[in-house]
Amino acid sequence: MTTEEWESLCDSCGKCCLNKLEDEDSGEIFFTSAVCDLIDLGTCRCTRYSERTSLVPECIDLKQHDFSEYTWLPATCAYRLLTDGKKLPNWHPLISGTQDSVQDAGVSISSFAMKESQIDDLEDHIIEWLD
Repeated sequence: MTTEEWESLCDSCGKCCLNKLEDEDSGEIFFTSAVCDLIDLGTCRCTRYSERTSLVPECIDLKQHDFSEYTWLPATCAYRLLTDGKKLPNWHPLISGTQDSVQDAGVSISSFAMKESQIDDLEDHIIEWLD
């Protein structure tokens, strides 16, 4: 795949930019409603995309990794779906033809996420997905 084709798989839901907590004993990952300060909550796109991994060292550049090891990726993530041999959902922009379909389907974080700089205790903001 070309870089452009690879990047087009991202549906701009913003879920991967949410802060996550890991249980030290079980290894279970918990998503929070706190999102990286670099994200634009209107578009769910990074405002500093090309610099994100240097500005936020814990930011993972997904194109550099094997997705099978990233089981924490949301079940709706196109990268995870394709790794698992599944089809893209009808709301995915490559299928629907519009970016609005992500928000219309309720998959986008734009309606509930808060910037991490506005959060004091991440544990108070744990959320559950209804995938």
